[in-house]
Amino acid sequence: MFFFLSKTLSYVTLPLVIIVVSLLLSVILRKPVWKKWFFRTGLGLLLFFSNDFIANEVFKAWEMPTVPFSELNKKYEWGILLTGVAKSTAEPKDRVHFGSGADRVTHTMQLYKLGYLKKVLVSGGSGRLIDIGEREADVIASALILMGVPDSVIVREAETRNTHESALAVRRILEGKYTPDQCLLITSGYHMRRSLACYTKAGWPTDTFSTNIVSHKRQYTFDSFVVPSLEALGMWQTVIREWVGMLAYKMAGYI
Repeated sequence: MFFFLSKTLSYVTLPLVIIVVSLLLSVILRKPVWKKWFFRTGLGLLLFFSNDFIANEVFKAWEMPTVPFSELNKKYEWGILLTGVAKSTAEPKDRVHFGSGADRVTHTMQLYKLGYLKKVLVSGGSGRLIDIGEREADVIASALILMGVPDSVIVREAETRNTHESALAVRRILEGKYTPDQCLLITSGYHMRRSLACYTKAGWPTDTFSTNIVSHKRQYTFDSFVVPSLEALGMWQTVIREWVGMLAYKMAGYI
């Protein structure tokens, strides 16, 4: 039930959903005062959430930054790679389809080939509301193998549905043989705060390596301040989903 409610809440709080609902109500409602109020609200929210400068500043404040490979000061027994970047329904099925977070996989491959990781634990099954049977850990593991990471150093944890379950499962797999400081948690920068909080709560506080950095260098330009941006809407969608996830996890005692 928690899984269903948290997923549903993350959808209904998205800026674009709220904007569309507001504009629809401005058309449907009959009272002029409400029509005007919802139209102004929808338009105001659209201008705010599509502002690149504001979106980037908020995202930059939330996103955990990454570091150059050369600044990593230790090597790790395990890289814990969180899933959530493969397109499980994409066709054809004879290849791996990645979304915008493919950096998680390619940077993990680089970390391994540069000698910073001895093994890779890919954690995550299906995070979809309707399980279609495909396990993302298996898909990502196959991609890593194609990139030259030996199958013998990859462990798949393909049953968990969210970061909380992942943290508990990873601890069960590694506890007794390894310690948290021997592990490097790898996920997108915007997802790292919630991920690290889950792993810390589960008693497995690892080091972190952020990937898929979305925010960009601050720009004082006309485009950034004035021109509406679809990318800005996407940034808000991502960060609000993370905020809702953090709140839901906090209420459930997961962090």
